[in-house]
Amino acid sequence: MKLFDVYPLFDITPVKAEGCYVWDDQGRKYLDLYGGHAVISIGHSHPDYVQKISGQLSQIGFYSNSVQNPLQHELAEKLGKLSGCDDYQLFLCNSGAEANENALKLASFITGKKKIISYKKGFHGRTSAAVSITDNPKIIAPVNESDNAIILPFNDIEATEEALKNGNVAAVIVEGIQGIGGIHVPDAEFLVQLKKLTEKYVAALILDEIQSGYGRSGKFFAFQHTDVKPDIITMAKGMGNGFPVGGVLIQSEIEPWYGMLGTTFGGNHLACAAAISVLDVMSNEKLVENADKVGNYLMEKLSEMDADFELRGKGLMIGIEFKFPINDIRQRLLFDYGIFTGVSGQNIIRLLPPLSLTIQQANDFLAAFEAVYAEVAETLAKD
Repeated sequence: MKLFDVYPLFDITPVKAEGCYVWDDQGRKYLDLYGGHAVISIGHSHPDYVQKISGQLSQIGFYSNSVQNPLQHELAEKLGKLSGCDDYQLFLCNSGAEANENALKLASFITGKKKIISYKKGFHGRTSAAVSITDNPKIIAPVNESDNAIILPFNDIEATEEALKNGNVAAVIVEGIQGIGGIHVPDAEFLVQLKKLTEKYVAALILDEIQSGYGRSGKFFAFQHTDVKPDIITMAKGMGNGFPVGGVLIQSEIEPWYGMLGTTFGGNHLACAAAISVLDVMSNEKLVENADKVGNYLMEKLSEMDADFELRGKGLMIGIEFKFPINDIRQRLLFDYGIFTGVSGQNIIRLLPPLSLTIQQANDFLAAFEAVYAEVAETLAKD
């Protein structure tokens, strides 16, 4: 059987990973500044993570949500404490797309409305409702097209209010920081006004923190750089450090009823063990604070470089946008210096390393990046 091969691949086969590094099948070591789409939060193969998952598997790995699972309560308690969102309710699922599907469904249930406002360059998942409000026509199949999707210019509060005035909008969904769209940070005042407008027009405010959450921005959630309190928060990626798990945080005023939301695998024993380990390590090793410190350091040093690019982001969620395609830069960083980076479109490098990244590792990247940029700029100048 052949793979249904839809992914662009580097000719590298990782066989081992630890901390901020991966090794290929030839024994070469790479610094991971992409973390598998921002998934690796506490570092690869953390000892506590390995122990908790393997220990749980030796007891019970899965049973359905028709029975009590005390690990779900432990996870909810620790998540509430570390995130500062202890007054929310937690619904557990399996992925970011599933988290957003449930958030949109919940918003429609509680408002009785259908329309959803999202924003240009936003990405919310590949499942039916989530992809319909994602600003990428290439991944929206005809069956996913929906008249309920209203995609507006990012940071445009006037256009948002005009759409809300129709009275048929169930929710406004916005990323805490746009990830796949190129690391675009919403204006603080835009989020503040969104909250006021959704209250005025009786719509839910959903903060999609699937990529920007779990400490990546230097706060537990990126929206916490403001005083905004969303109605619903979605999360996934860094939540399980590679184990499939997602979640929806729901304001306490929203009351559930039996069967309102459901899942087969969500909140299973292994997923909870992984997610609990992530929270324990984040707390014990102060990884949110580290993301803030090392991220600020990277942003400061990059901004001091004599180079022509635009820099955006917060914490360890950084976008570097060039005026030319960056494939050559990424290839040289990877094959000449052993450094993985991410991409958005043709011109943007994304840095989404584990939150445990050190200043020394940041310096290793900075030195390599400066050298590669100088080489590429010189070649472009000759052309």
